[in-house]
Amino acid sequence: MNFVFISPHFPPHYWRFCAALKENGIRVLGIADTPYEHLLPELQASLDDYYQVPSLEDGDAVLRGIGWFISRHGAMDWIESNNEYWLAQDAWLRTMFNVKTGPGLEMMDSYKRKSAMKAVYAGAGIHSAPWQLATTLEEALAFAGRAGWPLVAKPDVGVGANDTFRLDDEQVLRAFFGRLPLRPYLLEKYVDGEICSYDALIGSRGQPLYETGNITRVSVMDVVNEKTESIYMIVPQLAKDLAALGRRAVSAFGVKSRLVHFEFFRLNSDQEGLGKKGDLLGLEVNMRPSGGFTPDMINYAGSVDIHRLWADMVLRDNVRLDPSRKTYYCVFVGRQDVRSYRHSHQELLRDWGHRVMHHERMPEALTGAMGNTAYIAQCISRDEAEAFISYACEHRQ
Repeated sequence: MNFVFISPHFPPHYWRFCAALKENGIRVLGIADTPYEHLLPELQASLDDYYQVPSLEDGDAVLRGIGWFISRHGAMDWIESNNEYWLAQDAWLRTMFNVKTGPGLEMMDSYKRKSAMKAVYAGAGIHSAPWQLATTLEEALAFAGRAGWPLVAKPDVGVGANDTFRLDDEQVLRAFFGRLPLRPYLLEKYVDGEICSYDALIGSRGQPLYETGNITRVSVMDVVNEKTESIYMIVPQLAKDLAALGRRAVSAFGVKSRLVHFEFFRLNSDQEGLGKKGDLLGLEVNMRPSGGFTPDMINYAGSVDIHRLWADMVLRDNVRLDPSRKTYYCVFVGRQDVRSYRHSHQELLRDWGHRVMHHERMPEALTGAMGNTAYIAQCISRDEAEAFISYACEHRQ
């Protein structure tokens, strides 16, 4: 089997996907814009062949690279990056080389545009917040009149909480439209809810092979805009209603042979036009693995190797799980330099070092969504997870 991995060097931990493929006897062929000698040694050891392009933005150059691989190794069976940024280009390349093991171009609208996601949700009977694409100030004001304040504005095509804003009143909305960029923005009613994710490995028939998910205590929008701590946890077992809704979304979006990260709101209170406390609403779908440290957290929580499970899906369309494996709550806390904490870094490691699996200072480019200092803790219960969060986030009086 020939597998072309696009951009295997970024994010840096993606070498683990390549290593797992190679361990399964799959020929791994990498394409990136970095000189081979600059790749991580672990990635070099995982690649059977490599083609450097001047830029991964140059689709024709990437296409020529795959043609070069075909001349050397025969037809390609998979073309994948596992990266949301390259999702459409991956689909175009599959279409060009008649590779059927991933989504084609016809799927990209619903996979990339939030407004198209809303339409799929509606067709599947998955409730979501009222919304409208913002094209003029007049339309936005009319929508605010129907939906009420506050609103949330987000790019129709975007990643995470980048360029996402809360609009609390007409003055803020007018100011937002005064600087609105040319790309389309989606307005939706603000939801007071906890964000829950459905993270799953899906097989070739749309069947879930492994399911997990997280609960996000603080929205990424608030972390970015308000400099609150970034807090979320991977849970050992999904709530039944979340698992059922995640599977319905998998079917509605026609997902096959990939890792996905779907986000939902669970309402914190009864809210007019949205639902009752505890109800789930569709937020958005991400047709790629969870970002940041989440793959490691999934491993810590489930006593699994998600990279190996994914490679097993590629090779056999199934996975093998140890029924006796232990499960945990795995917590991420990202502390902010602009806040003063009661417990120092040294004190946190002294009192919680037996649970902290990893900690590091975050690169400047990632601090907006993840905080300045990150901690990952493996906890044996929800109560212990909450105690760790309280300790790590307690502010100095």
